[in-house]
Amino acid sequence: MFSDLSHHIQSIRLVDTHEHMRRENDWVENGPDILQDLFGNYVPADLITAGASPEAMKNLMDPTKAIKTRFESIRDAWEATQFTGYGEAVRLIAKHIYGLDELTASGLEQAQDKVVTFRQPGKRLHILQDIAKLDHIQTDDFSWQCSPDTSGPEFFLYDLSWAQFCNGQVNPEAIHTETGIEVNDLASLKQGMEAIFAKHAPCAIAVKSQHAYNRTLKWIERSDAEAAAALNSLLSLPADKIDETTRLCVGDWCWARGVELTIEHNLPFKIHTGYYAGNNRMPVHRIPAGNMCALFSRYLDAKFVLMHIAYPYNDELVALAKHYQNIWIDFCWAWSIDPYSSRDFLRRCIHAVPSNKLFAFGGDTGWPTSAYAYSIQARNEIQRALESEIEDGYLTEKQAMAFATQIMQTNQFECFDLEGTRSNIAKAA
Repeated sequence: MFSDLSHHIQSIRLVDTHEHMRRENDWVENGPDILQDLFGNYVPADLITAGASPEAMKNLMDPTKAIKTRFESIRDAWEATQFTGYGEAVRLIAKHIYGLDELTASGLEQAQDKVVTFRQPGKRLHILQDIAKLDHIQTDDFSWQCSPDTSGPEFFLYDLSWAQFCNGQVNPEAIHTETGIEVNDLASLKQGMEAIFAKHAPCAIAVKSQHAYNRTLKWIERSDAEAAAALNSLLSLPADKIDETTRLCVGDWCWARGVELTIEHNLPFKIHTGYYAGNNRMPVHRIPAGNMCALFSRYLDAKFVLMHIAYPYNDELVALAKHYQNIWIDFCWAWSIDPYSSRDFLRRCIHAVPSNKLFAFGGDTGWPTSAYAYSIQARNEIQRALESEIEDGYLTEKQAMAFATQIMQTNQFECFDLEGTRSNIAKAA
């Protein structure tokens, strides 16, 4: 249905709060062929679940082998996967980038040459800014450094990674290389972390951690004495001799110091919650956002951005965002994990959570074509959710359009210091 609402949602500049976008030289010099582009996002996980063999998956991503052979080896798994959220994203890339309404071996072979036209300098920015209509993207490249991206310094913004610290992984050599500080006790570790922030926080748009992949999200406040003893063990023993209790103690202490530094530097703290990428390794008891209630209560002045709607613990996240003043919900990646549940979750948020606490989109991808496809999913599902709200008599079209503007753009502008970050990037560049 074409309406003022649909036109508004499809045309507004959408803020992208989460990517793992690879840099310009990777896209131009080391970028994908057509099969790597189509299937080099999250869909391999569904293909594996559907029965694709390890050998077939390896061949799929091997550009030295024939396209037909690679595709035919996963065809059955693809047929079973094409209607999932991940599969829909593949079909969107195929349609909007390569002009393919369906995937066939012959069609893929004929469309391969189109990759060359997109993998040119400046095309990555063009896809994201002009075709996907993104205002900017925020990228976690798993590092402390937030070096300006010369291919679009105001568009490509970066998170300062805190995952290793939250995991209780302290690397004295890396800290010394970065800051000149020798880490040999708790006081010097704190100095090292402060120096990392002093050096890199000005050009960072946020702090990010995905330590939920390696440990529980449950946070316990640790005293300096407890953390000092645990750190001493960590620094003196081989890595394979460090037990989980020791790492959790150091991790919780470092996590808390990171939160304190985000408050000091006015940076939101993004935290992966919920579903894991990949296969066969997700302990579901570790991933609910409710594990962090002690942290939320302890640091009410922080800005916690809880990512991926904590899927599948969506109901719990509604309650958390309704109750805690320092929580924002980010729909990044969720539209592709489970579009239907994400649409339903947005409707429940409308009726329970203040509308200024919602961020609509992040692709969580590495290639611009995937981010574009994921943004299409987000726009379409937001439109469907708000059309249902109008149909059920909860919102007028005017109210739905204003709500869409909030979650797609305004809320992010208010939460993140875009002006200050861009100013600092300009100075650094």
